[in-house]
Parts: sequence; C-alpha cells; structure tokens
Amino acid sequence: MNNLKKIHEHLINVTIVNKKLTCLFLISLIIFSCEDVIQVDLETAQTRLVIDASLNWQKGTSGNEQFIKLSLTAPYFNNTIPPATGATVIVTDSNSNTFNFTEEGNTGIYTNNTFIPVINREYTLTITYNNEVYTATETLIPVSPIEFVEQENDGGFAGDEIEIKAFYTDPKDIENFYLFEFRKLATNIISLEVYDDEFTDGNQIFAFYSDENISSGDLLEIKNYGISRRAYSYLDILLQQTDDESGDPFETQPATVRGNCINTTNPDNYPLGYFRISETDTFTYVIE
Repeated sequence: MNNLKKIHEHLINVTIVNKKLTCLFLISLIIFSCEDVIQVDLETAQTRLVIDASLNWQKGTSGNEQFIKLSLTAPYFNNTIPPATGATVIVTDSNSNTFNFTEEGNTGIYTNNTFIPVINREYTLTITYNNEVYTATETLIPVSPIEFVEQENDGGFAGDEIEIKAFYTDPKDIENFYLFEFRKLATNIISLEVYDDEFTDGNQIFAFYSDENISSGDLLEIKNYGISRRAYSYLDILLQQTDDESGDPFETQPATVRGNCINTTNPDNYPLGYFRISETDTFTYVIE
C-alpha cells in the first residue's frame, strides 16, 4: 500500500513538473515571437516639390547673395531627402529686375549673387520643374532691430532654466509680424517663435527663449525676421504642429499645410513650402 502511495505521489510530481516545463516552453515561444520584425506597409503619397525659398537681407549688408533649396517628398522610412535637380529658378521684382538662380552641381541648391533687396518691393518667384511651372509672390518686409538682451537664471517650473528676453521696439500704427530664431551655436539647435503686434503696437516688447540645457559661456545667435501676415499664419500653424509639448487629444490633428507657392500648370500637383523675403537683424549673446 505504501509503495502504491509513493508511486502515485511520484506520478503527481512528474505531472506537475511536466506542466511547469510546458508553461516555460510556451512563455519562451511568446517571448521569442515578440522579437519578430513586423513589416508596416504605409501608403505612399504622390511625390511633391518642396520649396525652401527664404531670401533674407541682413541689416548692414548688400544682401546680394541668396539661395533657394528645392527637394522632393520621400517615404517615411527614407533616410535621405532627394534634391530637386535641373530646375529653372528665377526671381523678378516689381521694377522689372530679373535674378537667375543657378544650381550648384546636383544639390538642389540654387544660388544668385546679384540680388537687389529693396524694402517694401514686391518679388515673384518662378520655378520650372519637370515641365510644370510654380510661382509665388511676396513683399520684402522690414524688421525692428534687437536693442538689448536680458537674462534670468531661475526660470522654468523648477527654477533651474535660463531665460532670455530679446527686446525690440515695434513701429507705431503699422501692422507688424515677426519670426524670431534662437540658435545655440555649439550644437546648431534652433528654436523658432512668431509674434504679432496686435496688443503691443508701438511699444518696446521682447521675444522669449528658455533652455535648461544651456550654460554660462554658450553663444546664442538671435535673429529677428520681418514677415508678412500670410507668412506669420503659415509658420504659426507649422510651429503648433511640431510643438514638443503638444499631444492634447482634443487638438486638431496635423494636416498638410499649404504655403503661398502654386502650380500654375497642374494645380492638383501642388508644392509644399513657402517663398518668403525678409529684412533681418542679428544679435549674438554670450550666456552669463
């Protein structure tokens, strides 16, 4: 009887061990199955021309050297951005001056060294690419100079961020729009902000920048660009969509933002990007 009992207990133990081994085997299969590469098939959208045409006239310079960059949209997982090569790029002004932009090799970068910037003059961009014509028109917008910069070292929620205020005076009784660029020269990281003077017309005001990763001795290049109302609206939407702090589930979802460039040959094949022309002022500040 005792022998039968021992045999019975042994069989139960073997069964339990077998169940444990089976469970471990199944868990192993699940774990290793999770390491399989999942192929995600994304829809491929129509390839479009991307126009990066920001002509900037730095105060105190001739402004004759300018460039325009053309590229093409690419699939999400592509590591490179294909240049749009072989285009004809021309800028004309309202005074009948014509400026031809010549491509540097096959880079998609088109340059001109005879450009003539004139405040409040209208300029038209014309691009011919793949037998289609793209155009856009903008006015060269003046800008207020950056007068001085103030620094605070106890900014941010935790009081551990450096805050920078770049002061400028807005012209009175004139509608103005501004694009501010803050560039950390050591890392080439850029922060962009747009402002209007709806509630600050004619006053001395400031552009604001904050960074917990900047330290004493770092160089900060601050640029102020004069932009049109339409450029302000375009950039404001883009900056909202790329804001790192976004993510509110009730926010409007990102969508294709159309700039001021149009395809006059085939309107359905519209380009991305913008043609902007601005006077700009630069202030280099050393973090204290």
